[in-house]
Amino acid sequence: MKKATACLVAICGLYAASGWAVEGKEVAYEVNGQPYQGYYISPGKDAPLVLLMHDWDGLTDYEVKRAQMLADKGYAVFAADLFGAGVRPTEVEDRRQHTGELYKDREKMRALMRGALAAAKNLGGNTNDAVAMGYCFGGAAVLELARSGADMKGFVTFHGGLATPEGQDYSQTKGDILVFHGAADTAIPMTDLVALSESLEKAGVDNELIVYSGAPHAFTVFGSDRYREEADRKSWARFLTYLAEK
Repeated sequence: MKKATACLVAICGLYAASGWAVEGKEVAYEVNGQPYQGYYISPGKDAPLVLLMHDWDGLTDYEVKRAQMLADKGYAVFAADLFGAGVRPTEVEDRRQHTGELYKDREKMRALMRGALAAAKNLGGNTNDAVAMGYCFGGAAVLELARSGADMKGFVTFHGGLATPEGQDYSQTKGDILVFHGAADTAIPMTDLVALSESLEKAGVDNELIVYSGAPHAFTVFGSDRYREEADRKSWARFLTYLAEK
């Protein structure tokens, strides 16, 4: 496999940050010669880094808001772009196409995440003190990163895909794993959570798997009819304590 290369080629524009203590920047970078557009925010030098993976609609205002929330707590955040600059699908068919392509090409998915981490480092991100986290599709990507052996302190998924592809396992995982899952999630069944637990235990990976009663898929997405305030509040609070522990 061709080794992923990532270089910061520009920092352009400013997301509106009114009401936030820290301002973030839209970041153009490349992975294997292809353009991507992420978002970076940091409260200061050497702040612990969170690498954030987006949902199946690409990097949107939702991830930017979560990044700003983390920055206000003292964390630097690089929100990765796994689809490509300007690719922000709005139709279900398009979302399935873009995620499906990466599910079929796991090496590319891994290369994109390594490229995002390299871009974060180029911006001054503290990649020696870093945790990866993601939502839905991004959660599945984070587990892929964990299985790849990425040298990070932890991997966190919010209502993400939990299935392990055939031929993969967690034997190379270096950090621990934290999973937030909704008991009413019909897209990702509890059997996947049980299978993940068994895989992690077999590999000796420290893990914490938390289930919220009545929470459907995407229970943290503000404004959605699937949003569940209590599950969102509890999972976010635990995530912040987890980051402090790391």
